[in-house]
Amino acid sequence: MSEEPESPFVSAQDVRGVTPDRLLHTGGNDQPTPEDLVLASGRDLTPESLEWAQRRLSEEGRSAMDKRLP
Repeated sequence: MSEEPESPFVSAQDVRGVTPDRLLHTGGNDQPTPEDLVLASGRDLTPESLEWAQRRLSEEGRSAMDKRLP
């Protein structure tokens, strides 16, 4: 039997409550968006939370995201 190459997509079999390492990334090479910051902080996407995130990114830059990620 031949083995298929690893797919970048997650199948139902792959999901066991843990995200596979191959799908994890920090996005360290790109600028975070307000949406990224809101989601990283555990907030809901609302106009108010997006405004908050935009202010944080304007004031703190990339470090705003780094402060909220483990």
